[in-house]
Amino acid sequence: MGLNLKDLVIREKTTLEAFSNKIVAIDAYNAIYQFLASIRGPDGLQLTDTEGRITSHLSGLLYRNVNFLSLGIKPVYVFDGKPPSLKTAEIERRKQIKKDATIKYEKAVSEGNMEDARKYAQQTTSMRDGMVKESKEFLTYFGIPYVEAPSEGEATAAHLTNTGQAYASASQDYDSVLCGAKRLVRNFTSSGRRKIPNRNTYIEVFPEIIETQKTLDSIKMTREELVDVGILIGTDFNPNGFERIGPKTAMKLIKQHSRLEDIPQIQEQLEDIDFQQIRKIFLNPEVADVDEIIFNEVDYDGIMNYLVKERSFSEDRIQSTLNRLKKALEKKSQNLDQWF
Repeated sequence: MGLNLKDLVIREKTTLEAFSNKIVAIDAYNAIYQFLASIRGPDGLQLTDTEGRITSHLSGLLYRNVNFLSLGIKPVYVFDGKPPSLKTAEIERRKQIKKDATIKYEKAVSEGNMEDARKYAQQTTSMRDGMVKESKEFLTYFGIPYVEAPSEGEATAAHLTNTGQAYASASQDYDSVLCGAKRLVRNFTSSGRRKIPNRNTYIEVFPEIIETQKTLDSIKMTREELVDVGILIGTDFNPNGFERIGPKTAMKLIKQHSRLEDIPQIQEQLEDIDFQQIRKIFLNPEVADVDEIIFNEVDYDGIMNYLVKERSFSEDRIQSTLNRLKKALEKKSQNLDQWF
């Protein structure tokens, strides 16, 4: 579900080029899920190799990381660990949505409505353990490091921005703001031309950056108060939020009363959630301490073998893509040599 802070945070349009020579900690599950949901055939089904194994995540990682490295961006992927027990209800809710979407997808296909079929197919997206293992293995061929978080990946990504090891964290969810990320960049792994559902129209999606302190200064709140706003709206750990309370009402209530315990009209509902534990998840999350983030050289032969020989990707297309990356990296190296 993610947290709906869209109307409260200060979002500024930016470009991928603005992150050149910067390390960006990417919420890996969030990014890979996007690839699995969006990279599909006309029938809405995910791409597969000759053995029927899904390859949409590999395709997304290939082209997006080639783009990142060509621009001089240094991505590090942060993978989720064990989710907090409070997330169980949200996980079950998502499973039910996938089941319902599967039924709708099959009905749309039987009626020949491929536009709806593709929409519902995206809602059935799930990530299996094998895909995570494949993604990690594939990243090593690019020389791109990854981090295993003990719990929520975006909490560790936010932590890396606070230790100075990353410039920003990247995710579509706003939870990183509550986790204290110095900067959150959205649309980082999904920028570009995108089709509007049910319309033959395309829009250009740009990355947008959110500086947490700038947002807090703008709305005149502390991070602790913003976490309470998030709990009122509804988080992954209390998905339903509080009845009839949206972002602006939540902010108004916290500004009036400072904290959840002091808001008279929510006390009955407050008894039904472990709000102290939710606060702890955001304010004092379990994170991975990373000694050093090390980037290695791109293994072009490794990428070719993995995608072409093992996963039946087009040899010409992969070779062309890797040649583009090689030229971009060589050009950057030549430009750097001119300074010495």
